[in-house]
Amino acid sequence: MNRSTERFLTTHTGSLPRPDDLIRMMYAKEEGVPVDVPALAARVRAAVAEVVKKQADAGVDLINDGELSKPSYATYIKDRLNGFGGTGNTFVYQDLAEYPKLAQRVFGDPGRSRRKTPACNGPISVRDAKAVRDDVDNLKAALAGVKAAGGFMSAASPGVVSLFFRNDHYKDFETYIYAIADAMRDEYETVAKAGFVLQFDCPDLGMGRHIQYADLDLKEFRKRITLHIEAMNHACRNIPAEQLRMHLCWGNYEGPHHRDVPLADIVDIVFKANVSAISLEAANPRHAHEYTVFDTVKLPDGKVLIPGVLESKSNFIEHPELIAQRIGRYAERVGRENVIAGSDCGYGTWVGQAAVDPDVVFAKLAAMAEGARIASKQFWK
Repeated sequence: MNRSTERFLTTHTGSLPRPDDLIRMMYAKEEGVPVDVPALAARVRAAVAEVVKKQADAGVDLINDGELSKPSYATYIKDRLNGFGGTGNTFVYQDLAEYPKLAQRVFGDPGRSRRKTPACNGPISVRDAKAVRDDVDNLKAALAGVKAAGGFMSAASPGVVSLFFRNDHYKDFETYIYAIADAMRDEYETVAKAGFVLQFDCPDLGMGRHIQYADLDLKEFRKRITLHIEAMNHACRNIPAEQLRMHLCWGNYEGPHHRDVPLADIVDIVFKANVSAISLEAANPRHAHEYTVFDTVKLPDGKVLIPGVLESKSNFIEHPELIAQRIGRYAERVGRENVIAGSDCGYGTWVGQAAVDPDVVFAKLAAMAEGARIASKQFWK
């Protein structure tokens, strides 16, 4: 994990806006329309080069591929693993259930409405090992043309796969999530062997409370996500913690979020993950106050926090002074060298998702870089 003893580094959660022509090509692929495979691969490679340059130009230090090759951060696994072909999953978001008109708007999002989540209906194994290797090659080529402090790549955690893809095959949940973990190992290790930091996307640890596990009490929910963490640690057992980070998320949708589980109720379990950095929502109105958790909770030695200093569902461009204040709140509590500035969540979670204008996204990232410079002057005098 890249650290600095001189200034605050910047990064983001993962997904970034895709070019319109790439969106159209990926829509067609998801809907079963024949697609020119080499043409799609070439467009993805070119788009990765473009998005990497945009990140560097905005002043982002730790850069990724924008997840441009994937239909979403989680559902892409249906194209890379065998065993998923059952009927689609259905989701009830407890917060949105109380506001049905808003739910219609959220689920009518062009990207979310197209997502495919077929149930697990057979043994899970690797089907397309080449896809992640293409992703690695694309990012390596793109980074060769820019100046960056480091590169990272995102991957679905075993827990979030279990959230989106219902188990209709394995005898019990534990067997299912460990089967996912074993099948995803190749992707995880491929990213790490390429020299990149691997980010596990883990909305199951937050969002799962009001979707997947809404019928459980808090005690039982904590037991279940402990299993999620154990399965993830099992899957990455051959990767040094220094090459791993994770994103904790309560759902990247514009809902009320009043059913979100508090950070204080799960943070001890989150810390059990064998990762060196934890990205978490810290800018939006439902979680911006939770920096105070670290008044009483000690950050474990060797871990770094990546608090979101940018909202991911708002077209407001945060003022750099506000960003500096948000960085400072965490630095004062866990130490300046243990904080990297980030975003609450992604800006292209699903292909076609467009809550934030693409040009505004990179303006927000540039504001984050400026805010980090301001905070660095305050904390490194």
